[in-house]
Amino acid sequence: MAMSEINLEDFSVYGHLTDEELVQIAVERSLSDKHHLPDFDQRPASLSTSTDPPPEPRHCNTDPPTQLPLSQPPQPVHVQNCANPPTALLYKVIKREFSPRQTIIMDGDAEALMDLVRKRSSSLTEANDEGWIALHEAAFYGQLQCVRILVRADPSSVNRCTLKTETALMLAASRGNASCLDFLLKHGANVNTANMARETPLFAACEHPNKEVVELLLRYGAQVNLTCTQGDSPLHEACRHGCLRLCSILLDAGADLKVKNIYNIQPLFRTAQTGNAEALQLLAQRGADINGQAGDGATPLYEASKNGHVSVVQALLALKADANRATKSGLLPLHVAVKNNHKRIVSLLIPLTSSVRIQNCGISPLHIAADRNRDEILELLIKSGFSVNAEQSDEHSKMYEDRRRTALYFSVSNGNLEAAEMLLEAGANPNLDIFNPLLIAVRLSWMDMAELLVRYGADVNTQMSTQPSSFPSAILLSMESLPVLKLLLDNGCDANLCFQCVYGLKPHPVPAPSLRPVEELQVNQHSQPQRCIQYCEAIYNSSLSRISGPIISMLLDYVGHVRLCSRLLEILESCSDWASIKLKAVPPHPLMQLCRLTIRSQLGVNRIKLLHNLPLPVRLIRFLRYDVLCSLT
Repeated sequence: MAMSEINLEDFSVYGHLTDEELVQIAVERSLSDKHHLPDFDQRPASLSTSTDPPPEPRHCNTDPPTQLPLSQPPQPVHVQNCANPPTALLYKVIKREFSPRQTIIMDGDAEALMDLVRKRSSSLTEANDEGWIALHEAAFYGQLQCVRILVRADPSSVNRCTLKTETALMLAASRGNASCLDFLLKHGANVNTANMARETPLFAACEHPNKEVVELLLRYGAQVNLTCTQGDSPLHEACRHGCLRLCSILLDAGADLKVKNIYNIQPLFRTAQTGNAEALQLLAQRGADINGQAGDGATPLYEASKNGHVSVVQALLALKADANRATKSGLLPLHVAVKNNHKRIVSLLIPLTSSVRIQNCGISPLHIAADRNRDEILELLIKSGFSVNAEQSDEHSKMYEDRRRTALYFSVSNGNLEAAEMLLEAGANPNLDIFNPLLIAVRLSWMDMAELLVRYGADVNTQMSTQPSSFPSAILLSMESLPVLKLLLDNGCDANLCFQCVYGLKPHPVPAPSLRPVEELQVNQHSQPQRCIQYCEAIYNSSLSRISGPIISMLLDYVGHVRLCSRLLEILESCSDWASIKLKAVPPHPLMQLCRLTIRSQLGVNRIKLLHNLPLPVRLIRFLRYDVLCSLT
């Protein structure tokens, strides 16, 4: 007896387990392997609509699958690097025995099968828990001789369905068993019977690409445009796998180029997702819509730009695809290419993207580049003329608690000093956002970032709307860092406002609790306006009791005639070492200090930064700039 052959590539001893058993095995494997994953990207794949990254394209294999001799039984899958020994369930699965009928069919034992037929054994037509009869198993395992015997013994079984309404023809098509499929078709198998998901044998042959099976099914009248429950057609599947030959065969058979699935995705969109430029060009030549939008508004160009398929983007642009069609969320292909760091695609899209459309989107690619720290792309966009002062629309701004609007704010909040400097050098205005970016640097004591922003004109006297105060908000946020506070004062931050107290030497009321740090830079439209706090309340209500004296001492260096209120006096009197600080506020003040304050006041905040350009002695400039190494004598 000639021994039949089967394809064991997709089959294992787990083939007939229940869903619950399979789930349990999967969980056990994930637990044992989670510390031994390879170094490449380990993010799990997920089901998605058109805007999610598609699976990588698989090459179409139009040749018959590699065959293994039936005498070699299915081997249990070896779990490498397993940290745990096999569980009881896994051991039980490996040792699981097959039914006598299944063993006969898997072995291709035609003689034993004929013996069962002669005995009219009921086991041949009895269905298992999944509704499979002997013919289903023979078609699945590719045992042609067994299929012949069973069909001739019971011709009526050729179209019998499993519990999932799968016929023997469907199982043979999904496994690429062309010889079995040919025999079944010749003996009355319905070529268009679909399973529960409305997938036909032709759909299965495209889902598991096999040119021979597809051609055979079409020859026997398979309907090429029947769709599954998700609305996908066989052409969708062929495009998803990037099978150029299958696409051509289906198109020649009358496949509809413009059929849409439940997400409004057309076949050409699938080729853009998977990155097959040749298949895309074939469909375009046959009349496919290169600008057909999915349900979320994404176009093939958008999808190819998102997934980094340079060749597909080039092909689409050569076909005059529209680079200015936005998704329902308002994003253009350029936006998503920037988001996913595809610099080559960004360079292709920049000259074709309308500045007007960018403005109408309400968000600039610069915002996305700054948000994602795409420094190279940020530089490319700046050199290409994108406005560094473009502001997000209210709709996009409201997505952030701090209502950020500029690309500079994104870079500062990310602590990206290089990107912030790049934007500032290109002319970015550091004072456009609701919350000045300087407040972020000050709040986090980022000295380098604060110096950069101040150097380019950040407002050192800016106010914070969520925590109004009678003195500059930057002083409020810098009290934990004396170097940052000195930087602000050196550059014109108004310290006089810290000593203007409405209570003076009278008793002060109990201070109200201040916002938590996480709330300082949040805009809440439903909250009540905060009462304007005074500096004496802020420093008294803080946890800075150890350094409150030195803070007050530093502030006194930048003011003239001021009076300490009762609360500030209380703070200074709490430590005996701070007695000398009280004396700094008592007149008369040194004439040199008053002169310095008068000159700085006449210059103004904006020109203080230009002191080094004045034709004055270096020693005098250092004096005016509060160089601590400079003597006042």
